[in-house]
Amino acid sequence: MALQPMPSGRAVHLAELVQYAEGSVVSRALVQKPVGSLTLFAFDEGQGLNEHTAPYDAFVQVLDGEGELTVAGESIPVRPGDTVLMPAGVPHAVLATRRFKMLLTMIRG
Repeated sequence: MALQPMPSGRAVHLAELVQYAEGSVVSRALVQKPVGSLTLFAFDEGQGLNEHTAPYDAFVQVLDGEGELTVAGESIPVRPGDTVLMPAGVPHAVLATRRFKMLLTMIRG
């Protein structure tokens, strides 16, 4: 995933910086630093990320649509405005129950 930084010095609507693609998951890396990263995702309905773990805390901020996060086996329905912490080392997954956009913030350290 190539870095495509967000424009600086002006207000942006994050959901408009990544577009849906039929049958796909689209991602756009906005920031990649040793201390963390910001990545936008757009999931077509029914698409997702299989269960996995990460070595760092991850914060999901829902920007558009509806999804379902699974954290440590617990299902969490989400919609715009919701934020969920996925702790380091804990299995988690993402599923778009409708088209769904999110900002993923990874904190390393």
